[in-house]
Amino acid sequence: MKSATIISLVAALAAQQVAGHATFQDIWVDGTDEQAYCVRLPQSNNPVSDVTSNDLRCNVGGTTGVAGKCAVVAGSTVTVEMHQQPGDRSCANEAIGGDHFGPVLGYLSPVADSSTADGSDGWFKIYEDTWAPGTGSNGAADFWGTKDMNNCCGRVNMKIPDDIPAGDYLLRAEVIALHVAGQLGGAQLYMSCFQLTITGGGSAAPELVEFPGAYAATDPGIQVDIYQSLATYIAPGPTVYGGFTKSAGDTCAGVETGTETGPAYTGGDAPTPTTNVGAGPTTGSEAPTSVAPTSGGEAPTSVAPTSGGEAPTSVAPTTQPPTSVAPTSGGAEPTSTGTPGGGGGCASP
Repeated sequence: MKSATIISLVAALAAQQVAGHATFQDIWVDGTDEQAYCVRLPQSNNPVSDVTSNDLRCNVGGTTGVAGKCAVVAGSTVTVEMHQQPGDRSCANEAIGGDHFGPVLGYLSPVADSSTADGSDGWFKIYEDTWAPGTGSNGAADFWGTKDMNNCCGRVNMKIPDDIPAGDYLLRAEVIALHVAGQLGGAQLYMSCFQLTITGGGSAAPELVEFPGAYAATDPGIQVDIYQSLATYIAPGPTVYGGFTKSAGDTCAGVETGTETGPAYTGGDAPTPTTNVGAGPTTGSEAPTSVAPTSGGEAPTSVAPTSGGEAPTSVAPTTQPPTSVAPTSGGAEPTSTGTPGGGGGCASP
């Protein structure tokens, strides 16, 4: 009986942890919801933890492209969208659960063909929302990019520089969760690549970095104990080029609000994450005022750990299974806006 109880507790904890993980799944282009049309969806919602792995480019399996390419005009804004489970676009659920606090970053890679590029051509950073001091007793209670993203229905606005050459690019959206980053190799990196064709622009040639190579396991933005008082936080990688740096704690804007542009959702307000004690916006216009999720966020029934993940081999669903699921790979033009399901939290270490 005792053994059965222990097994049940371990399984429940593992399910909770997997539910707290997340993937970037969807993209908006200047307010138009392209859903998963041009995204290379990761094989699971597990993180990458080895910063020397090629998986750092576009996640596990991300070297394989999809058919769709999203057309973007240089100088315009794209909005990437993260959620915990496939097809879950509900503003009522945290985009990434539990204490997964850390920066949100965006990179572009100029490539010959975004549907076949493997991410080895080099990258420049166009976006970051990292950290700002809060009123709590430690860094976990401060403002973080992931808290902003959770308060903005999982959406993050990234401005495309207006002076880069026209052509194909990979857009790499990334979250670095630091809740266990006090130990070497503890940082959890979640990224997805979107295939873009950019028009307009100019002739700028931003300096490029490589993945792997841009990050080291001992970088102060990778190995850091956020449960102590932080005087500063230095994001890993290069400085932002011609894009946008959001101040952690700022309010949502445009598509991030879920109501100002694009199709309105029909579900509940975006919640204040219960673990964001002492910091982070707690109110604002970032969420729709009425929304009813139409599908549940079932935890994966069999998720194999990929890189740095701790997924269970068998997870019992905690909510109703989804009745509609966003495409698992790109290549089909979207015909409707996805609506959504449930999620969960990840226990603090």
